[in-house]
Amino acid sequence: MTVNDYHRAAMRTAPELDRQQMLIDAALGLTGEAGEVADLVKKANYQGHILDKDAIMKELGDVAWYIALACQGLGVTMQEVFQMNVDKLKKRYPDGFDAWMSRNRME
Repeated sequence: MTVNDYHRAAMRTAPELDRQQMLIDAALGLTGEAGEVADLVKKANYQGHILDKDAIMKELGDVAWYIALACQGLGVTMQEVFQMNVDKLKKRYPDGFDAWMSRNRME
């Protein structure tokens, strides 16, 4: 499955909202789902729970769904967003991640 195949498939379950409302829904949903991922990691690291890989994968899938919704609201594809991110990272770290460059980068 390509990222754009996922985007199309995920949007079968998107709410019928205008683009602005879709973007708001996506932004709020992303924060909630990211919080659920963080909570699972927190519980495993600080509260004695076993790290539940399957639960994290499900929450990451929900994050992906909200990314797709945000892209839909913006009128762009996930492929465009992902490519823009990779291009930014290549420019920022042409030889791979470097902690010094991270601390001293020029935007």
